[in-house]
Amino acid sequence: MIRAAIISLAFAGAAMANSVADSAIASFNALCFTAGKTEVQVRTNMQARDGAPLPYTLIFWDKTLAPAPGMPDAIERRCEVSFEGDHTDAAIAALRDKMATPPVFGSATALPGTHSATAGTAFIEGRALLRGRVAVVHVGTRADQTFMAVDRLPADWESLVQ
Repeated sequence: MIRAAIISLAFAGAAMANSVADSAIASFNALCFTAGKTEVQVRTNMQARDGAPLPYTLIFWDKTLAPAPGMPDAIERRCEVSFEGDHTDAAIAALRDKMATPPVFGSATALPGTHSATAGTAFIEGRALLRGRVAVVHVGTRADQTFMAVDRLPADWESLVQ
């Protein structure tokens, strides 16, 4: 009886972890590729309907909409979610599906000099966007968490790299 309860709790914990990962991945794909959103709008749209705090970490800023002091000059917009565990396979699969779904998220291009793979990188790719912009999508793990990030660089990003 006790063993069954322990097993049941273990499965419940695993299911909850997967639901957080699923929620984070779905939120990233639904909101991080849409321009014109403020940090407040993105955070509000990611929150549960009951207003509960996010079960994952969100980093978001867009210099075209609000000042972002201290952020890298060559990146005009960043959206990143991170969540417990290694869910890189699911994150990469969902990300690839999202980027291939109309409207297709740019086309693969050389990784700009602003970005490189880091320890824990499972996927990183440059994407050519409209009006000379470039984006970098990045999935990996760090400190026992999965992260998914997309950075948008301005058309003149090369002149901003020091």
